[in-house]
Amino acid sequence: EVQLVESGGGLVQPGGSLRLSCAASGFTFSPGDVMSWVRQAPEKGLEWVSTIDIGSGTTSYTDSVKGRFTVSTDNAKNTLYLQLNSLKTEDTAMYYCGYRTVKGQGTQVTVSS
Repeated sequence: EVQLVESGGGLVQPGGSLRLSCAASGFTFSPGDVMSWVRQAPEKGLEWVSTIDIGSGTTSYTDSVKGRFTVSTDNAKNTLYLQLNSLKTEDTAMYYCGYRTVKGQGTQVTVSS
C-alpha cells in the first residue's frame, strides 16, 4: 500500500524559509515515477505547486513559486522535499505530496508576522 507522510510545516514570518519532507512507503522511487506537491489555501481549491520526474530530475513549478521553491528527492531515502524560501503570506496553505492518485495527510504552512 502506497503511503505518503508529509512533515516540516510550521509558522514562519514573511521572508522566512521552511523545508517540507514527504516520506514515501509501499513503492520505491524509480525512473518513470513523477512526484508532486500541491497545496490548498483556506477556502480555496487544490493548487498544483511543483513536480519532479524521478528518472530525469526534471522539475516544474507554478509561476507564483518559481525562483522561491525548490523540489528535490533523496532516492536512497525514498523521500521528496520542497524547500520554501522567501515565503509570502499568500503561501499559507496545507501542503500535500502526491504520487499517482495518492495524497498524504498534509503539513500546514502558515506565513504571518
